Amino acid sequence: MTLPSSSELLASAMRHYGLVAILRGVQPGEVIAIGQALYDAGFRVIEVPLNSPEPLASIRALRDALPADALIGAGTVIRPEDCAAVAAAGGQIVVMPHSDAAVIRAAKAAGMACAPGVATLTEAYAALAAGADVLKLFPAEALAPAVLKAWRAVLRPPVALLPVGGITPGSIAAYAQAGASGFGLGSALYKPGDSAVDVARHAADFMQAWRAAYPAP
Repeated sequence: MTLPSSSELLASAMRHYGLVAILRGVQPGEVIAIGQALYDAGFRVIEVPLNSPEPLASIRALRDALPADALIGAGTVIRPEDCAAVAAAGGQIVVMPHSDAAVIRAAKAAGMACAPGVATLTEAYAALAAGADVLKLFPAEALAPAVLKAWRAVLRPPVALLPVGGITPGSIAAYAQAGASGFGLGSALYKPGDSAVDVARHAADFMQAWRAAYPAP
């Protein structure tokens, strides 16, 4: 049986619940409990930013601990050479703050899905041409729902647009109405010092907001 690719897993995760957990600052010793809490809440994409303590160890721990339908990867990937290390740690997705085509190509060459950060339509189209799987609208604080709605006039589905930066449960509905495909969730979901119980509570709040904005057919 052919195993699904990272890009296929990402597409499936986006259809399931398009919420990406960003565990910036997480420690390897706590990441499994936090990751399990997220998985139990319905999350299927988890990223550990590379500016976290021992990020590759956390990525490996998550990949080894969680079921196969969870997509684990790295955030804040800014150099092409980082992609091979992420893949070697079991990473399946590279998330970037920018849209450097060299990083996108390196991620794809390593067999991973890639979500580059874009802030203009020019960057968006360049990232798609380089092989991006989804587009991270970053920072979302500077890209209001009205901007996303305008982008949707030319970036039609199945191109996935994910606002990231300052997203809270209360901001999901407006972006959903504007055409967001999903969201990257940072400090409102997890911040250093939060326990797995804290994360489970925050995750439940986000899931409630998601289900209200994206009712099942």
